[in-house]
Amino acid sequence: KKKKMLSSWRVASLAARSRNLLFRRQTFAPLSTAPAPKTASAWKRDFRDRLEKEREQAILGGGEARIEKQHEKGKLTARERINLLFDDGTFREYDQLKGHRCNEFGMGSTSHPGDGVITGHGYINGRKVFAFSQDFTVFGGSLSETNAQKIMKVMDKAMKVGAPVIGLNDSGGARIQEGVDSLAGYADVFQQNVLASGVIPQLSVIMGPCAGGAVYSPAMTDFIFMVENSSYMFVTGPDVVKTVTNEEVTQEELGGAKTHTEISGVAHRSFRDDVSCIKAIRKLYDFLPLSNDPSSLPVKPVTDPPNRPLPALEHLVPDDPNVPYDMTEIIKQVVDHGDLYEIMPNYAKNIVTGFARMEGRTVGVVANNPSTLAGCLDIDASTKAARFVRFLDAFNIPIVTFVDVPGFLPGTDQEYGGIIRHGAKLLFAYAEATVPKITVITRKAYGGAYDVMSSKHLRGDCNYSWPGGEVAVMGAKGAVEIIFRGKDVEKNTEEYTGRFANPLVAAQRGFVDEIIDPEDTRRIICDDLQILENKKLENPPRKHSNIPL
Repeated sequence: KKKKMLSSWRVASLAARSRNLLFRRQTFAPLSTAPAPKTASAWKRDFRDRLEKEREQAILGGGEARIEKQHEKGKLTARERINLLFDDGTFREYDQLKGHRCNEFGMGSTSHPGDGVITGHGYINGRKVFAFSQDFTVFGGSLSETNAQKIMKVMDKAMKVGAPVIGLNDSGGARIQEGVDSLAGYADVFQQNVLASGVIPQLSVIMGPCAGGAVYSPAMTDFIFMVENSSYMFVTGPDVVKTVTNEEVTQEELGGAKTHTEISGVAHRSFRDDVSCIKAIRKLYDFLPLSNDPSSLPVKPVTDPPNRPLPALEHLVPDDPNVPYDMTEIIKQVVDHGDLYEIMPNYAKNIVTGFARMEGRTVGVVANNPSTLAGCLDIDASTKAARFVRFLDAFNIPIVTFVDVPGFLPGTDQEYGGIIRHGAKLLFAYAEATVPKITVITRKAYGGAYDVMSSKHLRGDCNYSWPGGEVAVMGAKGAVEIIFRGKDVEKNTEEYTGRFANPLVAAQRGFVDEIIDPEDTRRIICDDLQILENKKLENPPRKHSNIPL
């Protein structure tokens, strides 16, 4: 019995000592070295630090070393271009931290916030615009699935709010590691280009490589500018060309700025460096509407009197119909402050296309230029002018046409090249246009080319001729050879000239509304543009027309 009592006492004593020890440990335990749990404010501070690092990385792009390489090539970075394009402090970036999702070929361990393209919106001279700028320092600016999504986002938003899109292209092409996802991204962008066409102006600036499928997005935009000696565009590069055709050609020869602004007609203008190119884009943007809404056309204060006389025009056009002159000098006399912004000035120089202002309002100018090929219409001139006319019509910009054209350029090269089809493009474009159309014949208007150049027969609103204009099937010499078969050439030439080598018959038929003095040209055009400001004209309902492409 004693043993049992002693055993019970010991158990109770041990239990009491254990409880006492536990209490002392809990009460007098030494300070722990484990970190205390983070508070909510601490978590937020850490996140802000992490976010700041991500943003800093996004701003750096591919890093200082690659930025330095970009500068060594004489090129700005994507972010520097954006800062130069927009008014100071107006650019707002989208998806700055968005990264790719590819895990193939080690891509999972390599990521850059923004994924090689900067997107967003801002203002140019106080007018809104959306833009994307490809960053060559990040994966060579290659297009990924994520990259395409960012571009699509700004294009979609631009269409919704009615504002242009400017693309600054500097890309090595599709991101090979992503395979078909990258190709799908290209196709998505192409589709968006098509949907945006005629809805908002689309401008492309090629500031580096643009090869393979990447070329087709700029090709479907309204205007393409290039930087000389640092940008190029081609479907297949020099190596492929050599393999297939055994031709040896450099990148610059195959797809450089000179090639595309003077030979192929793919690009509209080129500039010596990034800075001058972006400045030119800003100037072009000043002429353009925000969208196809007529109310978005820019209007500047009237600082050049509409009734300003133009005495110089009395002497700029030679009396001899075979003596050339520069039509741009005529145009600069007529438009506000002599400011003509030419489009494709180095391609198909026998026709002039460009933007100008009349009483502060944007107009498109199309004009034959007798200083090149006597102003004849050929394949290149027809294509150049037709596309420009269609842009003007799509965005409700009035068309002012100056005519001095002896006809279409003859020759087997032209016929084999399809001058019939290409010439029909310009005819079709003028005929389909419903915007105000004002035409001035300065000298020759011969044959089918007279019809094509915004004649009264193609729903021209106001058609004029200067007193020295000649509206006829052909020149006197050729007509006499055919009509009189070479008999009494001098006498018959004089008779034909007196009867047809002037605008009187056209005026009597109503094909010319008035024969005007050259010095009154500006005043009359300004007045007509005011009258036609609210012109209403619609084409027959249809899905779309079928222009002879």
